[in-house]
Amino acid sequence: MQEGKYNIKAVSKLLGIQPGTLRAWERRYHFIEPIRNDSGHRLYTEKHLQILKWLINKTDQGFTISQAVSLLEGSERIAEDVHETKQNNEQTLKLANELLDALLSFNENKAQLIISQAFSMYSIEQTVVEVLGGILVKIGNKWEKGEITSAHEHFASSIIKARISSIMHTIPTSGLLPKALTVCAPGEKHEFGLLIFTIFLKRKGYETVYLGESIANEDLFTVLNIIKPSYLFMSCSLSENLPGTLKLIDELWQEFPDLKIGLGGEALNHLSDDDRNKFKHVFIGGLQSDWDKWLKF
Repeated sequence: MQEGKYNIKAVSKLLGIQPGTLRAWERRYHFIEPIRNDSGHRLYTEKHLQILKWLINKTDQGFTISQAVSLLEGSERIAEDVHETKQNNEQTLKLANELLDALLSFNENKAQLIISQAFSMYSIEQTVVEVLGGILVKIGNKWEKGEITSAHEHFASSIIKARISSIMHTIPTSGLLPKALTVCAPGEKHEFGLLIFTIFLKRKGYETVYLGESIANEDLFTVLNIIKPSYLFMSCSLSENLPGTLKLIDELWQEFPDLKIGLGGEALNHLSDDDRNKFKHVFIGGLQSDWDKWLKF
């Protein structure tokens, strides 16, 4: 075990993170366990600092902290190589920025070449998560802030989603495991979290049908009757879409009592206590360890 060298004040100064934020991250996500000295104060190791640097880097790229922690926990490459070199970080960032510029310039040929280059340089997981996923997050943020037009967002998103989709379809699955259906919750257009979760399911061997952006409720019922999956997973990012999502889950339970429904997304942070208790068995959590536990439940 490494020796704890840094107290929380030192970590705050070194990394530019508020002590309260750091405590909240630790309490909620449990990604590190600082050593306690005789007085009960937190002491952080060099490895703790490297993990925190990696997470802060991801939040600077536009990921939410829950997405960043999920990526840290779920990627073997990251878990084994959290001491990424500055050179590799800069190379990945440079490639991502070049791709973003090409997409925002509507230069499809250049964008496709850069994406192919990324797949030749990195693993599938790293390319999908760190390069393409990061771009999806940035594009969404820029569109919501009014920094780009809907045309930019549609063009860039369609290219990236098409490449991720093509990768998903190459992942072999097992016919012995239950079938799953993944779709965004009513009103939702943010697909990144759902894409990552779908790749997770397919990597586990689950035959998974990915629908992406939300579809009309009646169409979802039709698809469920055709596919007859054991699982339905939905992603809800915006709190204003929660009431409609929970109402839909109630309706689905009435129509498909044996269907196992899972729900994830940032919007769940805004649930009332009553809804949190009523739908507690539906929430799959934000980390891949949570997803594993949910599937085994």
